[in-house]
Amino acid sequence: MRRKLLLGNWKMNKTSAEAKEFALASRDLVNLAHQNNIDIGVAPTYLSLATVKENADPKMIVAAQNVHFMDHGAYTGEISVPMLQEFGIDWVLIGHSERRAYDNETNQKCHDKMAVLLANNMVPVYCVGETLAQFEAGQTKEVVSSQIREGLADFTPEQVKRLVVAYEPVWSIGTGKNASTEIAQDVCGYIRSILRELFGEVAEEIRILYGGSVKPENIKAYLSCPDIDGGLVGGASLKIDSYSGLLTNIL
Repeated sequence: MRRKLLLGNWKMNKTSAEAKEFALASRDLVNLAHQNNIDIGVAPTYLSLATVKENADPKMIVAAQNVHFMDHGAYTGEISVPMLQEFGIDWVLIGHSERRAYDNETNQKCHDKMAVLLANNMVPVYCVGETLAQFEAGQTKEVVSSQIREGLADFTPEQVKRLVVAYEPVWSIGTGKNASTEIAQDVCGYIRSILRELFGEVAEEIRILYGGSVKPENIKAYLSCPDIDGGLVGGASLKIDSYSGLLTNIL
């Protein structure tokens, strides 16, 4: 049985001092999660990764929001795998829709980043999803299929065992518009069918998250779907009370 996963994406929020306060306050929450066989974590900004890692419970997953595919070089403003490893970071978000939209994050770039992560025994959280225009045009599965097939091209079943996939319909992120549980399950089930086609029975081990205006009051319904194994949460992960509410509602 796949273990549930609750992962908060802080985006460009929280100073290091605020991140430390959250990390310290989250210790009991992390223990409660693990007592109930749930993995829990957050993805802070680069500047707060070490702070959260040092002050949170060691069982807390601390993920970076991005990484470069080169170990070093003339890439101003970028962060490499060895730099993350120095601080004990081994989870990374890849291909979030905001990076795809604002930073020209293509499926090929996502592939190259995931390749280096997997080669270093790290965990990519690969974000996929369609825009509102694509959704209204009935192109959701076409878009998601391309993102999965191109992003995971040439990987082996053994490699993708560590992979986490997050389905985030772009039209639902930060908008307050929620994909229905029927839509979320339909797409997440479709993602698993593609993973099964590409990698065989390993697909049953890969965790698929739903993200998009996830809140304490709706998370239980999403996680009741057979192919949704957790949530990638934005705003509701920024305050300890709402993050605690997310966990409490899926226990």
